[in-house]
Amino acid sequence: MELLIKTKIDDVMAAEILFVPVLEGDKAVQQVIGSLQYDDQAWVLEKISKEKFQGKQGQLLVIPDDEQTVVFIGTGQANKLSVEDWRQAAGQIVTYLRKFSAQSIAIATTHWLKGNADIKSLGQALAEGIVLASYDFDKYKKEDKNKIEINIAKVFILATAAQRVKFRQGWQSGLYLAEGTVKARDLVNEPASVMTPTYLAKQAEQIAKDNKNITVKILDKAQVKKLGMGAFLSIDQGSSQPLKFIHLIYKPIGRSKDKVAVVGKGLTFDSGGLNIKLGDNMEQMKIDMGGAATVIGLFAVIAQLKPKVEVHGIVAACENMPSGAAIKPGDIVKNMQGKTIEIGNTDAEGRVTMADSLAYAQKLGVSKVVDLATLTGAVMIALGTDYTGLFSNNEKLAKDLLKSSDVSGEKIWLMPMPLEYKKLNQSKIADIKNIPSTRYGGSITAAMFLQEFIEEGVAWAHLDIAGPAYAEKPLTTYIPAGGVGFGVRTLLEWLKNM
Repeated sequence: MELLIKTKIDDVMAAEILFVPVLEGDKAVQQVIGSLQYDDQAWVLEKISKEKFQGKQGQLLVIPDDEQTVVFIGTGQANKLSVEDWRQAAGQIVTYLRKFSAQSIAIATTHWLKGNADIKSLGQALAEGIVLASYDFDKYKKEDKNKIEINIAKVFILATAAQRVKFRQGWQSGLYLAEGTVKARDLVNEPASVMTPTYLAKQAEQIAKDNKNITVKILDKAQVKKLGMGAFLSIDQGSSQPLKFIHLIYKPIGRSKDKVAVVGKGLTFDSGGLNIKLGDNMEQMKIDMGGAATVIGLFAVIAQLKPKVEVHGIVAACENMPSGAAIKPGDIVKNMQGKTIEIGNTDAEGRVTMADSLAYAQKLGVSKVVDLATLTGAVMIALGTDYTGLFSNNEKLAKDLLKSSDVSGEKIWLMPMPLEYKKLNQSKIADIKNIPSTRYGGSITAAMFLQEFIEEGVAWAHLDIAGPAYAEKPLTTYIPAGGVGFGVRTLLEWLKNM
């Protein structure tokens, strides 16, 4: 997809389609039509009236022309466009191109900068929206010869000379953010027969091979056992697939401003173990490595975005399967910090593996740890499927992540961690139990379980991504059904602004 920035209107006429966003309301619609100086404006206004185009979100109005077709995109906004509005409108561009094949499109920045003059953010949002909306995981489908493939070869941008550099910078950044998200989506969408711990480890190795600023360590079962990761080992023991402990390291050029870790839950399939899930609840359990996918997706592009901090990506990858060797309810395991865990339910396995992932990350001397996990169904009961629950022991870290999510458009909601709930995870025979003594507040008690393994002085945040890690139906114009790649863009925003 070649970006061509032009300063003269005649230079963008080579594009097949000009896309124009329109604020909601008759006055806004008429102003946009007037700005395009149609020879037969009355005909255009009559077409608008007949099709009842009012600029509502999702509306499209097509004005065909011998020189260049114009497609008006309703934004549903009354006064101005936000960065997220730009992404949504970019997704609408792709929606149209799924029905009308075109290889070149045009965008005039004057039409898009409605109440928002941040040209760099516009470039980033458009690149993100177009690439993410074009995503389609169809590798296992028979080829559909009647399907219109998205194939945008050229994007013409009409901008001023002063806008060129910042728009291009934003566009390139947006491409990287989208590329990392697409990588994560692909991993989540793969069937568990393909997406094994070994496959995940090979993805990490390839990333390190392709980027000189990234290295990787892959630990096998013997090495994990030597480190004393009894918690991680216990969840793996029912599976015939060998576990892999993945440690990716990104080091910036020059002096690092900080040292942080991003930890992803890596259950490549979760049957529930001996506390086996019902059939209806097991079908999508290939997505239980959504947190790990985010870590891999982040590292796929982090070297290109060049944050000034050292970043460690940690994934304890394994399956949770029932067998004669599987861990049993009532068993007690020990993590590498020496803390014992009573297994009250084998289907609360992710937090057990992460007890070792978090411990390992902190031994690296990091100041901050952010973990992502499809940890609880309870968070979806609290927040629905579109929001991630954020839990943290550090107010500044929480605020920074929320600020980054506002930029990325990924929805995160800060959740409480009341001290009085700590007793709900108590065990009579071990230091802690992996399920609470109540059925209520499950996402909170799960987060507080993880906090038990966070050492004093380490800023920590937990993102329970069980809701938006996978979309049963399209969430937005640029998030189709399937793996979402949630968290890649938010975390990259956070890292590059540290």
